[in-house]
Amino acid sequence: MFRKLMAALGAGVEVDTVLRDPHVRPGETLYGEVRFRGGSSDHKVEGIAVEFTAVVEVERGDEEHHVTYSFLRAPVSGPFDLRAGEARTLPFAIPVPWETPVSAIGGRPLPGMRLGVATELALAGALDKGDLDPLYVNPLPAQDHLLGALIHMGFHFKRADLERGTIRGSSMPFYQEIEYHAGPEWRRYFNELELTFIAGPHSMDVILEADKRGGFLTSGHDVYNRFRVGYGDHPGAVEQALRDGLASMARHRGWF
Repeated sequence: MFRKLMAALGAGVEVDTVLRDPHVRPGETLYGEVRFRGGSSDHKVEGIAVEFTAVVEVERGDEEHHVTYSFLRAPVSGPFDLRAGEARTLPFAIPVPWETPVSAIGGRPLPGMRLGVATELALAGALDKGDLDPLYVNPLPAQDHLLGALIHMGFHFKRADLERGTIRGSSMPFYQEIEYHAGPEWRRYFNELELTFIAGPHSMDVILEADKRGGFLTSGHDVYNRFRVGYGDHPGAVEQALRDGLASMARHRGWF
């Protein structure tokens, strides 16, 4: 996880960001260090910060495009003088927000998700950012239990993405949707299922949205369900809460 940043205005300052481990979970701490070396002359560094970024889908009319959002900015250093050729290392420890979307499952990247870490250097009145280091956010145990329960029920992963917008109870300017093709048990009710997590320190809300099949002479429509899972809940209870939510959507039209 090593990237080089040539600083602003051709100053020749080299900055490398090294992550101790790019695999984290929400609520954990991302550890790393920023290593930098001065160029051919002295410089005044105004500050160094690390940002968490995410690629988000934005809809405008019938068109879609992607925008990179910064959803966390953590200062690593304030102003200091960097001498010519001087080498320094600054460690950092950044709490990962609870609502950070899942971007890896079982240690493998989740298709459609792009999260990253960027280093920002303020030098001579200008900002310069390096390339993104990938950030792999693995599910919390409760999230893992629920995702595993969906697979156990026969649902098949379709895709995942981030969409611009806000959901009640969330502090993020975007939300994640993990999409599945309906499993055999539910196929007569739903075409597809979309899953969204809103995680907090002690529990998480699970939001389900399904494309419900229409009947004879009726069109289909979207149905919703929202329920809460505690991090201390038994895996069996998590799966039962999921089944109850699906059953409720199969019977009724609900809104959150």
